[in-house]
Amino acid sequence: MLEEQPSREQLLLEIERLRQQVADLKEEKADLKILLETTAQHSDTVETQLRDRALEAVREGEIKLAQFLEAIPIGVAVLDSEGKPYYVNHAGQQLLGKGVLPLNAVDKLSDIYQIYIAGTDTIYPFDNLPIVRAFRGESSTADDMEVHQPDRKIPIEGWGTPIFDEAGKVAFAIAIFQDITKRKQAETDRHELIKKLFEVNQNLETSLDVESDSTDAYGRFVPHQFLNLLGYESILDVNLGDQVQEEMSVLFGDIRNFTTLSETMTPQENFNFINAYLSRMEPAITSNNGFIDKYIGDAIMALFSDCADDAVKAGIAMLHTLTDYNQHRQSVGYIPIQIGIGINSGSLMLGTVGGASRMDTTVISDAVNLASRIEGLTKDYGVPLLISQQTLERLRNPADYAIRIVDKVQVKGKSQYVIVYEVFDADPAEILGAKLANLPVYTEAMLLCDRKEFREAGKLFEECLRTNPSDRVARIYLKRCRDWRSLLKGL
Repeated sequence: MLEEQPSREQLLLEIERLRQQVADLKEEKADLKILLETTAQHSDTVETQLRDRALEAVREGEIKLAQFLEAIPIGVAVLDSEGKPYYVNHAGQQLLGKGVLPLNAVDKLSDIYQIYIAGTDTIYPFDNLPIVRAFRGESSTADDMEVHQPDRKIPIEGWGTPIFDEAGKVAFAIAIFQDITKRKQAETDRHELIKKLFEVNQNLETSLDVESDSTDAYGRFVPHQFLNLLGYESILDVNLGDQVQEEMSVLFGDIRNFTTLSETMTPQENFNFINAYLSRMEPAITSNNGFIDKYIGDAIMALFSDCADDAVKAGIAMLHTLTDYNQHRQSVGYIPIQIGIGINSGSLMLGTVGGASRMDTTVISDAVNLASRIEGLTKDYGVPLLISQQTLERLRNPADYAIRIVDKVQVKGKSQYVIVYEVFDADPAEILGAKLANLPVYTEAMLLCDRKEFREAGKLFEECLRTNPSDRVARIYLKRCRDWRSLLKGL
């Protein structure tokens, strides 16, 4: 076996050089013949000298050719036009292990060299051998041959190339062959490596699927968006005390009179009802770029990091969803439910709290507390959706929404007054139309109240109630105007 095998490109170069060497040798012999013919008429001494010089030149050419062939690290055999071995180099003798047969010894070729189709016990077709094809004037190659020896099987790659004379007939045929055991082993190793890489890839895909499933499962308890805000991809990376400050909008949603409602249901019915409600509300939030931070019984706390518009749109979508849900509830014999939604915007601290054995994510901020307080005010004013002044100021275009001021209040835990607004886009069409029609009168009445002109304000609120008797905010302010007037009279 050869220690080092040349590349295919190197072999092609060597073949071309070999073809040229044989062709040169053939020309030298032809020149010798001409020289001998031209000197036949000279004296014997001159003829002998010329003949010796010519023969010496031929011998030198043959020696050069032999040296060249011996230097090639592959097997080379040259056959003459009759198919008889002309020359075989040492590498070829080592590889074949036996002498080179004449081409006409067809019946002995397979028996002696045991040339098979690689990987089989089928004798290699004689007509397909590159050396045979060379005598047909073809240049060819084959890498699917295998020499079977008693102790091993040697994969062989062979080339056949013809050398033509002046008449265009094949004068010589060159056979070049090499042991490609290492190449075949490299191919086998490569295929094995590809197989192993495929298996690793399959295992990796399986692991990634498992990790993805685990991540999705974790995400049902800790929102992916929360982790991303903390700068993590996986919950496994989160550490106790991690925190980040963000400008966000907070939405609180709660079912009205849930305690009274739940008393009429069994524990199983309570869970079924809560899950039916929450599963309908979640898409309204996620489709508006928000995520649910936590469920607090029947209450929802959601966060929006992009813009305040997302939170307001989510609140409106929740109320539209509630309308559809109530229609379903009534169709199966259940009473409709009402919810209140409060939205506030501001700076929040998101992070992790807890201890070594129990950790949770949370949001800490006055903005969160105020959102919860605003949600509670929806009960007092009989409206489903209230937002803070801070949220109103962060809307891209407040005119895109149906909004009216409701009150300036001092909520529990706050020393400063907070202005809250009603967003009534989700009101039934008739009520929505009435509120929009009354909006200029309602707004003027609120300004009069602020200036303590309660008599004139009361008249305008009465006007609002004539066209929209269900306007509870207008009714509250009408009562306040009357109470304030009575109070002022008493003073």
